[in-house]
Amino acid sequence: MKKIKYFYNTHTLRYEKLVTPLRVKLLRVFGFIAAALVTAVGIVAIAFQYIESPKEKLLTQQNADYKRNYDVLERRLTELEQQMDELEKRDNDVYRSIFEADPVPDSARVKAMERNKELAMINTLSENELLTGMTAQLNTLSKRLAYQQKSYGELAQMVKGKEKLLAAIPAIQPVSNKDLDRIASGFGYRIDPVYKITKFHAGLDFTAPQGTPIYATADGRVTTAGNQGNGYGNHVVINHGYGYETLYGHMYRIKTRGGQTVKRGEVIGYVGSTGKSTGPHCHYEVHKNGKPVDPIYFFYNDLSPEQFDRLLKLAAAGNQSLD
Repeated sequence: MKKIKYFYNTHTLRYEKLVTPLRVKLLRVFGFIAAALVTAVGIVAIAFQYIESPKEKLLTQQNADYKRNYDVLERRLTELEQQMDELEKRDNDVYRSIFEADPVPDSARVKAMERNKELAMINTLSENELLTGMTAQLNTLSKRLAYQQKSYGELAQMVKGKEKLLAAIPAIQPVSNKDLDRIASGFGYRIDPVYKITKFHAGLDFTAPQGTPIYATADGRVTTAGNQGNGYGNHVVINHGYGYETLYGHMYRIKTRGGQTVKRGEVIGYVGSTGKSTGPHCHYEVHKNGKPVDPIYFFYNDLSPEQFDRLLKLAAAGNQSLD
């Protein structure tokens, strides 16, 4: 039951029924609604300030995940760049030095100063800019890897070329000489056994019984195999490439033929005394770019340092040659 209110009217000196005007009622309703709205807005503002919405929680979690992933990627990028720096350093300072090749110029690689600037800028960038910066770093790293891959491809070719070069350099004695007692005459001016005058002797004379095997001292292709009436008798000339050529003279019998490819250590003939010779021996010459050089320096594959020193002294003796 609705409660009725009364008030005492001092003018009429009577209790009269209290009637609230409609305008007042409306004002009260509006005031209540306004207060409720203000209170609600305040509560919501406070709630949003201290309590995250589900969407904000999701975004916060995503941001945390992105940051963790970015930190992992950044560490990995740093490790890759350090490894790349080491590979480039070894490429220039070690591998290319072995093959006496020019280092890859800095212009072909991405300069370190530019990379450092990129890294310094990252700390001041937004998330989108960070992703863009990291993409640029990855592109830079890809370019460096491409250059390094190309460089290692060139090094692989150098290795193959170096192997061929090493196989083409005369490196053993043309006859078996374990006791180092077969060198009869060395390289240089010697007394000619026929004309008895001092003449230039362009090789080494190895004494050995007739029929002793003569070996190719390096890989190559036979360019001469026969007697051309030039004093060498039955002789073989091998072109090894890279400017190297060897000659084996005064053979009893030739075992190879012109145009044949031979390997180091392969028998190419047998010791004899054909041509201008005073006894069975192998006259051995080494030519570099068409000029005779001392063969004594091309026996490093089958001699110890002590043996080489002894052989050097034997070859230096100023005795008479055998051809």
